[in-house]
Amino acid sequence: MSAKKAADSKKKVVTKKTTKKTVKKTVSTPKKKAAPKKTTSKKTAEAKQPTTKKTISSKAKSESMSKKVSLPKKSYYFFGSGKAEGNGELRNLLGGKGANLAEMSSAGVPVPPGFTITTDVCRLYYDNALQVPKEIDKDLESYIAKIEKSTGKKFGDTTDPLLVSVRSGSIVSMPGMMDTVLNLGLNDATVEGLGVKTGNMRFALDNYRRFIQMFGNVVLSIDKELFEAAITKKKAERRIKQDSSLQINDLKDIVKKFKSIIKRKSGESFPDDPFTQLRLSRDAVFRSWNNPRAITYRRLHNIPAEAGTAVTIQAMVFGNMGNTSGTGVGFTRNPSTGAKEFYGEYLVNAQGEDVVAGVRTPQPIKQLKNDMPKMYKELVDITTKLEKHYKDIQDFEFTVQENKLFMLQTRDGKRTVQAAIKIAVDMVKEKLITKEDAIMRIDPHQLNQLLHPSIDPKAKIEVIAKGLPASPGAASGKVYFTAEDAVKFGAKEKVILVRDETNPDDIEGMVSSAGILTARGGMTSHAAVVARGMGKCCVSGAEAVRVNAKKKQFQIGKLIIKEGEVITLNGSTGQIILGKVPTIEPELSGEFNEYMDWADSFRTLKIRANSDTPADSLKAMKFGAEGIGLCRTEHMFFDEARIPIVQDMILATSAEDRQLALDKLLAYQKKDFKAIFDALDGYPVTIRTLDPPLHEFLPNKEDVAIKLENLDVKSDTFEEDEEKLKRTLVRIEELAELNPMLGHRGCRLGIVFPEITEMQTRAIIWAACQVAKNGTKVFPEIMIPLVGHVNEFKHQKAVVTRVADEIIGKSKTKDLKYMVGTMIEIPRAALTANEIAEEADFFSFGTNDLTQMAMGFSRDDAGKFLGKYVEDGILENDPFVSIDQSGVGQLIEMAVEKGRSVKPKIKLGICGEHGGDPDSIHYCHKVGLEYVSCSPFRVPIARLAAAQVAILEKKNSKAAKKTAKKK
Repeated sequence: MSAKKAADSKKKVVTKKTTKKTVKKTVSTPKKKAAPKKTTSKKTAEAKQPTTKKTISSKAKSESMSKKVSLPKKSYYFFGSGKAEGNGELRNLLGGKGANLAEMSSAGVPVPPGFTITTDVCRLYYDNALQVPKEIDKDLESYIAKIEKSTGKKFGDTTDPLLVSVRSGSIVSMPGMMDTVLNLGLNDATVEGLGVKTGNMRFALDNYRRFIQMFGNVVLSIDKELFEAAITKKKAERRIKQDSSLQINDLKDIVKKFKSIIKRKSGESFPDDPFTQLRLSRDAVFRSWNNPRAITYRRLHNIPAEAGTAVTIQAMVFGNMGNTSGTGVGFTRNPSTGAKEFYGEYLVNAQGEDVVAGVRTPQPIKQLKNDMPKMYKELVDITTKLEKHYKDIQDFEFTVQENKLFMLQTRDGKRTVQAAIKIAVDMVKEKLITKEDAIMRIDPHQLNQLLHPSIDPKAKIEVIAKGLPASPGAASGKVYFTAEDAVKFGAKEKVILVRDETNPDDIEGMVSSAGILTARGGMTSHAAVVARGMGKCCVSGAEAVRVNAKKKQFQIGKLIIKEGEVITLNGSTGQIILGKVPTIEPELSGEFNEYMDWADSFRTLKIRANSDTPADSLKAMKFGAEGIGLCRTEHMFFDEARIPIVQDMILATSAEDRQLALDKLLAYQKKDFKAIFDALDGYPVTIRTLDPPLHEFLPNKEDVAIKLENLDVKSDTFEEDEEKLKRTLVRIEELAELNPMLGHRGCRLGIVFPEITEMQTRAIIWAACQVAKNGTKVFPEIMIPLVGHVNEFKHQKAVVTRVADEIIGKSKTKDLKYMVGTMIEIPRAALTANEIAEEADFFSFGTNDLTQMAMGFSRDDAGKFLGKYVEDGILENDPFVSIDQSGVGQLIEMAVEKGRSVKPKIKLGICGEHGGDPDSIHYCHKVGLEYVSCSPFRVPIARLAAAQVAILEKKNSKAAKKTAKKK
């Protein structure tokens, strides 16, 4: 379909502003798959971006036009000339960019005028067969007229043309994930007018070729490398290296070549009509909401698909008008360290995309103080006010056009978690925010980034090059040169993604990589910003690195590093190191400890750790754990020295032989528990008796058969070895189960083999008595697993109390207290929790098994389909990651209610992996549990999440009281 027909189908919208005739043939709207309807899922199935360029079928158009679409009251919001129709309260409608531009404009900040098309229109665009409803589309020209009035320029005018940018803007900042079109409004006639008006034809043509290239790539999905190749070819012909050395005739040739590429690849001519350009670009930005990189980013950051993007159309200002012009990006504080310092980069005689795309390596923003002192002072003054207004670090973009400063954007800055904590603590001390604000400001998941390793200072290293320290941390891995290879090999091993510069399409590869190295780009390049947000180690702007992606290698001087070879990155110093280098655990900063102390002052939920060794227990305490909520004794049995003894116990044919093996294990278990009690220094320890089925401790059947077949008949121990291997094979057959997770495990083992429970109880209580004798308080909690019936618990409790009371009675620590409780991990246990609570001192919800049994999902096999369930919106979250509150949650709430109905002070906690998930922690607080238990490295996450839910509860309570008072 020609553009003329496409325009006819859109009510023949023709601009009055251009002096040229409307072109007979322009570019048609690419056909895209519509976004899905809203669902309750955070990760709704989303449309994928096709690469073909076809028009929407007539049938789809007629069907969409016949739909009755519910239109919003207002779809456009103007800003400029010190006024704005919107404000910061309208982020959901205007996106972060549009809302902040409106606020800046109202505050008198120099902002180029423009308007924002709301997220409502984005949703309508997808509901309306990828078209903006005609009732909304018709108002586009009147809002362009408002920009014309504010700037004194005319859109499409051949003497003083208005040029605009078209940008995306989500509610949550998604840097680089969606598309932008700059310099829109240029054609063969207006470029001449711009050249005459500015007295700089080279400047005008440079903007024209940039616009055609961006339009071809963003709107028409033409590979940008085709355009870059044309520029490279022209520079080679002229024997020049820099784009800035291209002359007027060179740029004219490039413009012709670019148009030829568009004609060849799209089948249609580049559109000269500015309003056609504008409508196609607006729609392309709406479509970019569902491009693959945006979908990936939303999935990683839990941004709902139905939120949509706003589109901001704004008058262009130019940083590429000579040495009195420039452009830059910056932060009001250092986004890597949090230091209170003006931070950023700029380029003289450049457009904004040149800075963030990493095409040229920019200058530090402090250098602007020397190059343009007046502009620097004005910029510092404005951004300082913006930080005070928004009460957070600001990430800003600016352009200087012939010694006049314009602010293009401000938003809350992405930062490392180290920086986030320092900034939050500092801002409390500066009285910008409260402690509650500081606690609510950081996503608990981000604390994972604090635990990244750093280079061991004692290690001998060979530094082969140095770049910019774009994102802290250290990472070693094999080098790969494409995002696809990083994804492919990153699933199996640590990889380092090496690129000239990354672009948003590399997002999946960046996610899969341990670290990122780029040869170009600065501290605010795409690689740097995205890596910091992910907590990935990154070194950017390593200009000594010569990347050859085709040969899959990079070169530094004479040194060549090929695909698959190992390097190490130090993201804190920018060093690139040959080979793998030892790393050390991070030391938590003073600000971190202060921040977490604030968090602890707000939370009511206790935080314990799942730990099976003294080393892990000490680590958990260092991270702020208040006890051990799950010590899995079976993990102690897999030690190389112990597994043969465990196997002897299993293979024993008599009670005497079994007891002999158990006595050997007893000595080990006593040491284990004493070391853990010593490490906990008075905090409670919940120890689970043996849980897994016995066959897990035996060797693989095939391995045993091979050993038996290969026995040396000449060996002195041949007969003994043969008999044992044969017995092992028989025992493996006897213990084999079709469904071992529901088989002979947990309390069922203790009932059939009570001597196992006796041995473990003896070790626990003996160790507790030894520690107590030394004057250390000790609180052992013995937990019986997989109880489904109260009689099972009674049986095991009787064994425990008999042995424990006997040992305590003989010791000098007769006042030692212990508890006996159970895991609630079988649905029947939750249903009969009142019966079990009459006997148990505590409940700990084993949510891994409880989820498995309640939902009928095998923990080992559900991974094959759960991703699809979440992607398609069948489930909101993976239930093994975040508690299924409406299903499994009912069992938890029932057990809490029934348990407390007979024993109001029964201790209640959770020890499944959900104990480290912030959403699940919020739920545990809501249902009234006393503690959550998680892996040691997730303890800080749990502490912060528990503080946040307590603050939210208090805030909501105050709001409810206030509302009730008004009524």
